[in-house]
Amino acid sequence: MSEMADVHIVRVFTDEQGLFGNNLGVVLEAGHLDAAAGSKLASDLRFSEVVFVDDVEKATLRIFTPAGELPLAGHPLVGTAWLLSRLSGRPVTTLRPAKAAEVATWAEDGRTWIRGRIADAPAWGLVRVADEAAVETLSVPPGPDYRRHQFWAWTDEARGVMRARVFAADSGVDEDEATGSAAMRQVEALGRPVVIRQGWGSEIWARPAQTAGWAEIGGRVAGDGMRAVSVGGTV
Repeated sequence: MSEMADVHIVRVFTDEQGLFGNNLGVVLEAGHLDAAAGSKLASDLRFSEVVFVDDVEKATLRIFTPAGELPLAGHPLVGTAWLLSRLSGRPVTTLRPAKAAEVATWAEDGRTWIRGRIADAPAWGLVRVADEAAVETLSVPPGPDYRRHQFWAWTDEARGVMRARVFAADSGVDEDEATGSAAMRQVEALGRPVVIRQGWGSEIWARPAQTAGWAEIGGRVAGDGMRAVSVGGTV
């Protein structure tokens, strides 16, 4: 049986002007909604992910793509941390995904950051190509074998800046605008901080954490208000 819910809309990993970023929908106090409702909402909104915050005070949450639930994903956690801090008027320091280790969060230099366990992130294929032009001219999708892959090239290797595009058919997304979990996998592979320019103009900052097997990702977030949307699938 369906019901109406207020969905907070934010854009995560915007540029310096607050433009671009990956759309995210967040439903608060959503513990009575099941996984089918989460995936349907992501599909209906045409977002790569939505978040159900089951308990706002405890910051317990679930993350859904159009294809199913994820233990951990970057832009949903960064966006939810920003939103909960903004709504409460005080910093939220810990997020508790239902199927992943606790995630620390904080604000730094105008960006919202999270620290997550890399093993909880989806397994991304990382495909390095010749240069930025090769990234730009990729077809969508790039081929049947690339169902959860990031294609990338350095634009300034000395400074750790790269251009990337991400394709995620396994999550029901042809191309993702900004993908924090793929950035975590880049940090794991490269062992160094990176700045990823992805999609139409989004920007992700990522770096290794002090604890082995963990990574930190951060970015700017902008709010786009709320929408009343029909959701369904009660537990």
